[in-house]
Order: sequence, then C-alpha cells, then structure tokens
Amino acid sequence: MRKPLIAGITALILVPGVATAVSTAGAAPVQQPETATGRPHGQSAIGLGGWQVLTTAQVKDDGAAVSKPGYATGSWLKVKPDDAGAPGTEINALVQNSKCANVYYSDNMRKCFGYVTQLGPVATKPFSDPWWFRTDFDPGFRQGKNAKLTIPGIVGEGDVWVNGTLVAGKDVVSGAYAGHVFDVTKLLRPGKNTLAVKVYPNNPNTMYTLDQADWAQIAPDNNTGLQYPPTLQLSDALSGDNAHVVQDNAADLSTSSLTAKLDVTNDADSAQTGDVTATVTPPGQGTPIIVKQSVTVPAHSKQTVTFTPAKFPQLKIAKPQVWWPYSMGAQPLYTLGTEVAQGGVVSTSSSETFGIRTVSSKLVGKSAALPDGARLFSVNGKDFVFRGGGFAPDLLLRYDKADIAHQLALIKNMGLSGVRLEGHDMPADFYDQADRAGLLVLGGFLCCDAWQPEKPEKLTDRDYRIMHDSAYSIAQRERSHPSVIVYGWSDNAPIPRQETETLSAFKAADWNVPLIASAEYKSTKTLGPSGEKEGPYDWVPPSYWYDSSTFDKTDPSRTNAGGAWGFASEQSAGHTVPTLDSIRRFMSPAEQAKLWQDPAYNQYHANFESGHGGYKFGTLYTLDDSISHRYGKWDSLESYVESAQIANYENTRSQFEAFLAHSKDKQNPSTGVVYWQLNKGWPTLLWSLYNNDGDQPGAYFGAQKANKPLHALYAYDTGTVALDNLGASRLDGISVQAKVYDPAGKVLDDQSTGAVSLDSQGVATGLLKPKVPAETKAPAKAQVYFVELQVRRGGKVVDRNVYWMSTQKDVVNWAKTLQQPQATMSQYADLTALRDLPKAQVGVTASTSPANGPDGADTQTTVTVTNTSPTPAAAFFLRADLRRGGAADADSQLAAATWDDNDITLWPGESQTLTVRYRAADLRGASPVISVDGFNTGRVVVPAGPHRGGHGTVPPVIEGTRE
Repeated sequence: MRKPLIAGITALILVPGVATAVSTAGAAPVQQPETATGRPHGQSAIGLGGWQVLTTAQVKDDGAAVSKPGYATGSWLKVKPDDAGAPGTEINALVQNSKCANVYYSDNMRKCFGYVTQLGPVATKPFSDPWWFRTDFDPGFRQGKNAKLTIPGIVGEGDVWVNGTLVAGKDVVSGAYAGHVFDVTKLLRPGKNTLAVKVYPNNPNTMYTLDQADWAQIAPDNNTGLQYPPTLQLSDALSGDNAHVVQDNAADLSTSSLTAKLDVTNDADSAQTGDVTATVTPPGQGTPIIVKQSVTVPAHSKQTVTFTPAKFPQLKIAKPQVWWPYSMGAQPLYTLGTEVAQGGVVSTSSSETFGIRTVSSKLVGKSAALPDGARLFSVNGKDFVFRGGGFAPDLLLRYDKADIAHQLALIKNMGLSGVRLEGHDMPADFYDQADRAGLLVLGGFLCCDAWQPEKPEKLTDRDYRIMHDSAYSIAQRERSHPSVIVYGWSDNAPIPRQETETLSAFKAADWNVPLIASAEYKSTKTLGPSGEKEGPYDWVPPSYWYDSSTFDKTDPSRTNAGGAWGFASEQSAGHTVPTLDSIRRFMSPAEQAKLWQDPAYNQYHANFESGHGGYKFGTLYTLDDSISHRYGKWDSLESYVESAQIANYENTRSQFEAFLAHSKDKQNPSTGVVYWQLNKGWPTLLWSLYNNDGDQPGAYFGAQKANKPLHALYAYDTGTVALDNLGASRLDGISVQAKVYDPAGKVLDDQSTGAVSLDSQGVATGLLKPKVPAETKAPAKAQVYFVELQVRRGGKVVDRNVYWMSTQKDVVNWAKTLQQPQATMSQYADLTALRDLPKAQVGVTASTSPANGPDGADTQTTVTVTNTSPTPAAAFFLRADLRRGGAADADSQLAAATWDDNDITLWPGESQTLTVRYRAADLRGASPVISVDGFNTGRVVVPAGPHRGGHGTVPPVIEGTRE
C-alpha cells in the first residue's frame, strides 16, 4: 500500500485491473448517459458520454473548481470518445471541433498547429501549456458502496481530481502505460460526479510515454492526452480484480492444467468472508467448469484467491481446444468469468477470453555472423518463420474498431504472420481482434527516447517505479491474449536496474511468453542473447536480401547487415510510393509535382528529416536514384508512379522470399523478418505496405505474392527455384514449372519438377535451375528477360510468380554499405529495356456476386484478365482496380477493397482470374466497374455486373492509351 495522498484517498495498488468486465485498456464506447446500469458488478469506463477539453491558458480556475459538478464548460471543446472509450489527444479535441479541416491532407496539420523537427518537450502554443480533460458521470453510486478509480495511463503526466478534491498529482500519475488504482469512496456522491485530469505536456525524452520516433511527422502536441479511458469499479465490502488464468500445457497439448487467480480486496474495517467463483467456459457449446471457494480477508487488505488443478481436478482439461496462428489452425477462445459474493449477493464480477497455446523461442544456427545463433519462435511446438510488419496507430491516437478490423484483414490477405508493436501498446480491442484473427503480436518498448536511457546515472527511484508500474500494467493488459507471443526492448538492451524492475513486474503479473533483451544483436546476463538484428531502412537492391555472408565484424549489433539470415526485427528498402489514386487523395498538386520533379524535396508525408543518405528519410532521393538507374528516367507523375510501383513490388517480394528461401540453411538460417514498416497512422510515402486509406500499392502485392500459402520463388543468389508451404498441413502432388521468356515472348527455357511433397512450414530449395541468358558487363548492352513460375496441385495452377531480370546485375559495394541504412552500388541492374516492350492488348471480363466472410466484405467481384495480343508481347505489370461507375476519377477507386492477387504479367493467350472483396455500401449507390492498366497496355474499363440495390450508369468497355 502507498501512503494516503490526501485525507480519505489511498493509492491502493499500481495496477490497471484489466481482467475485469471492461478492460482499462479500452472499453467499447456506448453513447448514453453515464450510469452503472447494465454493468453493476464490473468496471465501467468513465467518459463515454463525452468530455470537455481546454487548455489551462484559457481556464482561470484551479482543479478544485474545474472538477466540481456543474462547473460551466460552455466554451470548452466537446469531445466524443473513440472506440477505445477514450477522449484522445489535444489535437484530436481541436479536430473534432472543426479547428483543422482535412487534417491529413497536404501539410494542413502544419498550417493549423505548427511544425516540430525533433523529439523533445512541446514548444508550440497552445500545447506547451497543460490541458484540462473533464467529464461528468453518474455511476449509480449510493452510500455503503466502495469505489475504485483506475487511471490506466496518461500520455504525459497528470493531476487527477474528483468532485473538487485532488486524488493524485503528476508525481504519481506519469506514463502512458503505468496504471494506478485509487480509492475514491469518500469522494463520490449519488447522482452526477466529475472527473478532471490536468494533463501536462508529453516529453518523450524524459517521460515513459510514447512518440512517433522518425516514423512520420511529429504531432505538435506530442500526442498529449488520454489514450485509454479511466474506469470505475463499485463494490460492497469485498471486491475482485486482476482475474486471469495461468496455463500449464503438456508438451503434446494433450492436456492443459489451468490455474485461475483473482485478487480479493476487503475495504471494510473488519474481516470479511465471501464466496469466490471462477467459471471456465470452453469454445462452442461445451459444458462450463465452475469452481468455488470461501475466503476470509482481513480488514483493509488484499488476498489472492487461487484455484489450482490440485484442489479442483476439473481444471485439468483433456484434449483442450488449442489456439493456433491462422495459417496453422483454428482460433478457439475460452472464457474466464469470476464473481465475488457475500450472502448470495454478487459484489463484483469479471469476464475475459484466453487461448490455450504454448509459445517458446530458442537460438539456432550458430555461425560467424551469428555467434550466439538466431532467434526462432515456436507456437505449440511448431517452428515457423515469422513474417510481419511494424504497426503504427493513428497519428492522433484515435482508435477505430472497424479500421483495425480492415487493417487486420489486409495483413492476413498479405499472408503475414502478424505485427510488431514498438512502444505503442494498443487498446484491448486490438488484441481481442488479433486473437480472433489468429495474427501474432510482437510487443516491446520504444527506442530512442526515455525508455532507452542514455545517462543512467541521472535516473531516480521515481523513474524506476514508473518502469516497474508500466511493465506490470502492460503484462496485465496483454498476458491473456494468445496473439501476444513476445515482449522486448528495442535498439538497446535495458540497463541492469531497468531490467530488474521490468522483469520482476512481468513475473508478478504471471507473464507466460518470452522476453527478449533487444531488437539488435545484444544481450543481458539475465535474458541472454537476443538473436535479433535491425536495418537497412532505405533503398537496397532486391539481391541484397539474398546475401547471407556479409557482415561487419567490428559491429557486434549486426545493424544494417541486411541479408536473409537471423531474425530481422525491422528492415526494408525504404520509401513506398502509393498508387496515383491514393496520391491524389492526400497530396496537393504542388506536392505531386515535387514528387516526380524534385527527388531532394523534403516531402511532408515522409517525415521531418531533410537531406538524404544516412539516417535521413524525409526525401525519396535514394529510391528515386535507384529507379532512374535501373528502370530509366520518367517524364511525368504517371510514369514516375508506375515505375515506383514496379520497383517497390520487386523489392518487397524479394525481402520476404529471401527469408523463406534461407530458412533451412543450417549454417546461417533466416528465422524471421519484420518489414519496416507495415503501415502509418496517416497518409505516407515512407515505410509502408498499405496506405491509411486502405490503398494497396505495388509493395503490398509484392509482399502478398511472397507470402502465398503455397508458393514457388526464384532465388537471386543461386538462380534456382524453391517451394514453400506456409499452410497448416502437409501437401502432396505438387509440381513446379519454370519458363524463361525474352521480351518478345519467346520461350528460352521450360522445365518442370516431378511430384513434390512438402510439410507444413516446409521449404524445398534447388528444385529447378532455369537456363537464363548469360550475364553481361557494362558497357555491353543489357538484355531483359522474364522468369515465370507456376505451381500446380491436382492439375490446377495455384500460384503464378513472374520475375523481370537483367543480364547486367545489381552489385553492392559492401565496404561502403555496411553500417549504413542504404546501399552504395558499384553497379545497378539495367532494366531500362522494359520501356521498349512491344505494345500488348488485354481483354477483361468481370462478374459480381454476394460474399460472406470474416473480413466484413459482403460482395465479391471476379475478374479474368487475358493477354489478347495478336503478336508475341508480354502484358507487363497489369494492375486491376475496382471503381464506382460514373464517379470522378480521383474518387472512383475503392481503396479498401482487398484483392487476392494483382500486378500480374501475362503472355499471349494466357489468362489469370483475380478476386476482389468489398462492402457494397462503399459503392455509394453506383455500379461496380473494373479498370485494368498495364506498363505496356492501354487502359481497359469494363462493367462488373449489378450489385444488390445498385444504381448508376456503367461505362462501356474502353481500350486505348494508358491514362
């Protein structure tokens, strides 16, 4: 117990109580009056009826006045909570009140709120002053009840006031994830009550909060505000919190021994006896397991009630329903319910889901490059190559359940394993959705700010307390989610006391998955070697990813050593250029002109770092330079975007494929890769696989191609064909065909395998070695050729993969590249002959039908694209889009539609059928049409058939010059 902060107010314990009816990490908001009806026994989120927000510069009164019910707030900003139940940031409050229209378009955010060029304290008015976040609520409180207020964390620091009284000051309430529970029984009254939080500006260099690092522009308020909703628990004398299950699974998962725990607190002046019930409900229609015991708790104390299989044998489950990642199996979820009652009257209750699964990790493949080995993860005893991306929340920390659902659907559509969250722990709904989707979450602390102390001697006991409390709260929030498989540090390993405080907190919270010392190749005495590495972050050629022998012996962290070896916690070839449709939605005409005319221009939608080279990512200079050398110079925005799509596709596909191709290398295996980054919290040109409007550029489809469940790939390093099976079961009767074509479509080589069998998560290498044109050296003219791979099973083509290659290869100057986040080239591959491809023609047919599925789509359009050229000509890099018939071109694309394949290449007479899923409502009453563009074709637009309740005109088929 902590000492009372004021008379009658006690800080009970530094935990968020997440295992209650409404998680403190994010309650589902319901726009209704603040009452306790409908959830009388659990925790209720405070503020679902709305908040009043204003800078203290405009409020003369102090907290004693501001926090009293009835205080006049007519001139304050009225803020609705987001889908996590929270009011969000200061800028979010202004945007909700129309203080900045279309805040993410062009540089509107800068024009509205100012510009920040580095992490640090808030320097911009009005955000450099503290702000008030205030809400009125009626919890149904009555005399005789006890009340506990949870503040689950503040981005910044805060003074917490209730009904005119200071509950706790910023000396205690500091940190984005450090939860605090306070007894406010003596402060509440029947009827309306008021909570007011004076939030002090976030400084990520000194506070244990969050920031955007160099991922995007820095929000001028430093994200100061409330990301999670405060909650209130009402109870009788006894109350329960911190409910959770600790599982002990047999190695073969034939049994699972479950231990249920609940902390029971007695707030009375005398010992109290009550009944505690735990109910484990299996997925589906199974019979619940109900266990119960009586407990006597001394006055004003807390006691952990434990239900063990030794006392309650029914908690040892035979043949449990096991949770798997989506590519390996099903996602059944159990439910733990608890009740604390006295005399048959329930005081508090809780409910949360959990999954039965076992996560482990180990170090494998010791080598010169990896003297301690590489980190390899296993779920339920099955090793796998993790393939994911770094996830970023909304730049203003606005949580949207539907948007998250769509993003998770995009991630699964790419075939990725999951996401890495660096320092941005999400509201509870995010993990709930990941659990149901079967996506994995790699959690961890941020780099490059207070979480990574550069001067440990300046840290105080308060700093270490916040670290401890943050870790305990994070562990409580995430421990029951089967999707979460690891937590760790970022660039630097923790300093000794930081590690001790953090690990003790995770242990106290019954954390049950691995903890990793660093995202670089570093170690601590307690956790041991991390087995991970980072970088590069800017452009490198596709062949870079296949180098598995080059590293800098003087750099033990193995940073920017690229290549598909080890576990790469964050790396990519840098900038992503969105499609032209997406670009026109968020960039001004002037910015669009700069995009193709001035590579050295610091694009606002990259980040704040000007210049290029080294760790400067605000321009697209390095990417543009590579495109110019490899594909030739562009002469318009359209031709620039088109070239960038091809370059991004090629590179992203190579990165993921290389990590699969090298995964079985016993000497130096690749065990996982996190693409940096998956997304951004706003429209972006930097590090992304899809844009925030849902638009899927070439990078997306390159990643999707590489991560197909059954897939053949062409290894750049050996010139051979590999096959991988990322599905849940062994597959038999597979064959692979490899064809080599010249630009005119002439077949130069044609080889096929016999029948191949492949286990789940298996990779077979060296299946074929296509005969390709001989390598040439400049100044000899380079020849472009294509390699097409087709995978058949049961006589049906299940995977097509086309590479465009040059006889003049990319050559990395490794002496100048190692330790740099981009490549220095001795020679660029010469692919400029692609610009001389003969013109090709395509035919397109499309039909639409209803669809149902977990991704929320209710409509599906099937598109068949055929190369109808009368003469030999490859139809290269064909992009299909779903559009609204009759809509203006800038607004016609359904960016949120999800395709099963795209950016394809066909030879004369060859066809491929694509499928796109979407919500019919997104057509806005128009009829669906399909447009198909190619690098060397005209645009074709065809009707896609009527949708249910559809109206509007459908344009005729159009063939002509590409727009």
